[in-house]
Amino acid sequence: MAKWLAAQLGYVYIDTGAMYRAVTLFALRNGLVNNGTVSPQLSARLDEVCIDFRSNPVTGHNDAFLNGENVENEIRGIEVSGAVSYVAAIEAVRRRLVQCQQEMGRNKGIVMDGRDIGTVVFPDAELKLFVTAPAEVRAQRRYAELNAKGQPIAYADVLANVIERDSIDTSRSISPLKPAADAVLFDNGHMTVEEQNRELLETVNRFLQ
Repeated sequence: MAKWLAAQLGYVYIDTGAMYRAVTLFALRNGLVNNGTVSPQLSARLDEVCIDFRSNPVTGHNDAFLNGENVENEIRGIEVSGAVSYVAAIEAVRRRLVQCQQEMGRNKGIVMDGRDIGTVVFPDAELKLFVTAPAEVRAQRRYAELNAKGQPIAYADVLANVIERDSIDTSRSISPLKPAADAVLFDNGHMTVEEQNRELLETVNRFLQ
C-alpha cells in the first residue's frame, strides 16, 4: 500500500520496518537475541550495522541491504518476524534508527511506513495514516506473501506471530504502537486492493491540496 502510494505521488518510499528487521537479522546471526531476550552487547555493536536500500530492477522496488548483502527475502521470514519486536524495543536501537529515518526525510517528498512514524519520527508530518485491519486478515495476507516467495509456513504460526507482535509493540514503554492524536484511521481489512487504493488517494488529495 505504501509503495503504491509513493509511486502515485512520485515520492520516495521508505520501509522503516525493514530497518528494524535488518538489525534483528544481525542480532540473530551473532547470537544476540534468543527466545525474546536481547543481549546488552547489541547496543554496543550497532556501529557494525550498515543498512541501505537499493533499487531492484526486477521488482521495481527497493531491497534492504545489510552490510552490503541483499537480505530482503531473509528479513521477511518467520524467524526474524518472531524476534523483531524484542529488538525494536531496545532504546539504543530505536534512537539510532529514528535518527537515520529523520535524516532520510529531511527534504520531504517521502512516504514512510512504520509503527511510530506519526508519533515519534515525524510528529509534524503533513498526513499521518494509521492503517489497521483485523489480525486474522493481516495474518492471511502475510501467509500468502510468504508462500508466494517460496517460504511455506502454517497460517496458525503466522497468526500467532501477528498477535504477539501487536501485543509487544502496543505495550512497550519506548515508542509504542499507537495512532497519533491527529492521525487518520484507515481500516482496509474488508477492502479490495482497488477499493483501498481509491479511498487512499481520495484521503491523500484532501490533505495535500
